[in-house]
Amino acid sequence: MAKDTKLKIGCHVSAAGGVFNAPGNAAALGCETFQIFTRPPMGGKASELNDLMIERFKIEMQKHGFDTFVVHCPYFVNFGSKEARIYHGSISVVGEEMSRANSLGAKYVMTHLGSGKDLGEKAALKQAKEGLADVLKKYKGDTQFLLEIAAGAGATLGGTFEQLAELMKPLVKFKTFGGICFDTQHAFASGYDLRDADAVEQTFKSFDKIIGLKWLKMSHINDSKIEFGGKKDRHEHIGQGKIGETGFKALLEFFASKSLDMPLIFETEHDKVEKDMEILKKLRNNLK
Repeated sequence: MAKDTKLKIGCHVSAAGGVFNAPGNAAALGCETFQIFTRPPMGGKASELNDLMIERFKIEMQKHGFDTFVVHCPYFVNFGSKEARIYHGSISVVGEEMSRANSLGAKYVMTHLGSGKDLGEKAALKQAKEGLADVLKKYKGDTQFLLEIAAGAGATLGGTFEQLAELMKPLVKFKTFGGICFDTQHAFASGYDLRDADAVEQTFKSFDKIIGLKWLKMSHINDSKIEFGGKKDRHEHIGQGKIGETGFKALLEFFASKSLDMPLIFETEHDKVEKDMEILKKLRNNLK
């Protein structure tokens, strides 16, 4: 790793067949950290996490030299739904994921927030804040909870720094609230430029003013198939998208200059994710 940087690079890996398979899968890809789902991301029953599985997972973590990993909540979570079943189900599922992640020793759990199209922005934000606070009120553990910036499609919640700051208001009093997961592709699609050093500086100047840099805890580090401000969630391999390698070099320089201790997680297809990590590690290791 580059001198004086705490930026660990990894990717989302499969936990198929049991969570204890994930550390080995991550090591095979060259990860320094990794991300998993602990349950089917599109819906379905969560597999059991018994003491034996948890112990086996921790043994595999140690065996492959990992000290950090994170958990992504399933995609069906929607804190802005007008349907009580979906809204209360989201509270329940995120609460369960916090407990499951904590039992495995995850550093963070992050979630998408869903859409406010049914209720309208104001009512959806109010409901989401209540639901998120409810999750953290009930949760007791060490794993911290993060909100992920959205790509800004339709009435998606959390696509602007202002919305994230609003959603955080009732959460900052909980010691289990960590802050923000900054997805580079989502942010770029939402209208936050990251293509060069000046753009990165301006984007995080805005982030610091509205949210505060101390709340920046990890990044999904994805290039974008979509043009700047395109409002769609479409990840691309590093250097092959609209952010480009220059943008990622500037991002790493910024993160390192602020001494940020952050997992950097790719969510790109595994056909080229090893190459993605190789490029980013090289950029990081060449930081001055």
